[in-house]
Amino acid sequence: MDAVLVINADLGPLHRVTVKHAIRMLCRRVAEIYEAEPDRVIGVFPLPRVVRLVRYVVTRWRFTTGPTWSRAGVLGRDGRRCAYCDGPASTIDHILPRSRGGRNTWGNTTAACYGCNQRKGDRTPAEAGMPLRREPVTPSWAALAR
Repeated sequence: MDAVLVINADLGPLHRVTVKHAIRMLCRRVAEIYEAEPDRVIGVFPLPRVVRLVRYVVTRWRFTTGPTWSRAGVLGRDGRRCAYCDGPASTIDHILPRSRGGRNTWGNTTAACYGCNQRKGDRTPAEAGMPLRREPVTPSWAALAR
């Protein structure tokens, strides 16, 4: 057994840790053994399968609307394809340019090839005469994992 499940104080699953990390949690009294391997011990502790945290940990981040914005996330969301010419993308383009108040958000950024990004410049797609082939959306956690 190389991984130990960590559950919250309300018995909700959080993540997995190594046995070594689980033993450290037990020594610090941050967690207690919820389920253990029978007849196997590490020092004074039975070999844990599941440890339960002593105090409840708030996991609001698990229920947010989606992942935070990142360049790698935008390229992954768009499949590394340019939103203007459908060629291979290597840069990020702001639909409303940053110089005009455009932010780093999922709805304002898209993947673009270097040529299209330079051609569009400091203009909106409508001003540059370069329509988007697909509208940018906020991805889900599952979509980014693929």
